Amino acid sequence: MPFIEFKITDIIDIVLVALLLFYVFKLVRGTVAINIFIGIVIIWVIWRITDLLEIKMINSIVGGFMNIGLIALIIVFQQEIRKFLLMLGSTGWSNKWIFKNFKITKQVHQHSINDVKTILAACYKLAETKTGALLIIERDNSLDFVANTGDKMNIEVSQPIIESIFYKNSPLHDGAAIIVDNYIVATRVILPVSDQRSIPSRFGLRHRAAVGITEKTDALAIVVSEESGLISYIKDGEFILFNDPIELERIINEDLL
Repeated sequence: MPFIEFKITDIIDIVLVALLLFYVFKLVRGTVAINIFIGIVIIWVIWRITDLLEIKMINSIVGGFMNIGLIALIIVFQQEIRKFLLMLGSTGWSNKWIFKNFKITKQVHQHSINDVKTILAACYKLAETKTGALLIIERDNSLDFVANTGDKMNIEVSQPIIESIFYKNSPLHDGAAIIVDNYIVATRVILPVSDQRSIPSRFGLRHRAAVGITEKTDALAIVVSEESGLISYIKDGEFILFNDPIELERIINEDLL
């Protein structure tokens, strides 16, 4: 019975399809895109049923839509496709081996533990007074496209500098601060805001902006809540949980390697 015979290529095919579906699920989970995806599946089912039942008029209308389905998918899922391609291009094996050897992307930054200690020390100091802050740490993807929306700087990271930037009466406290190679390169930066519906309502625009930039790039975001004083760490559009400052420092250092 040939239909139950499996070759190694069949196993590889199944694994690759499973990985593709997993990544697609991660991209559309918690967004309006999941409803659009379900709608497309329903249209495809209707198309197949009307074809089997030979309901020609409906089948021709739905079939016409399916014929331009690829173009429609690209338009509707533009952000999700961009994020998917960025996810593939930002994986460890591509950045640290293929692209690094061919010098297609810039070299992976090396950040010292002291740099992260300084950033977190400033964040926890701001948290004590419930002073809102949003720090974005660049990794491999350039943040020039958002840094240009703010005020250009070139200041080495230090605890007093970070605290003074986000001091409530400071003219620079609005927006985000971009950190590149342990230097604050821009302040008052305007970031793209995420439209994820899964983000709890207790989080405001500062957190949505952090999710938005980490969805579109491989940057890391640290947010100090102005309402609660809690610190959030966001990567790849998701909130990363941690138990204490020591664990958070370890996680960030690992992500910066």
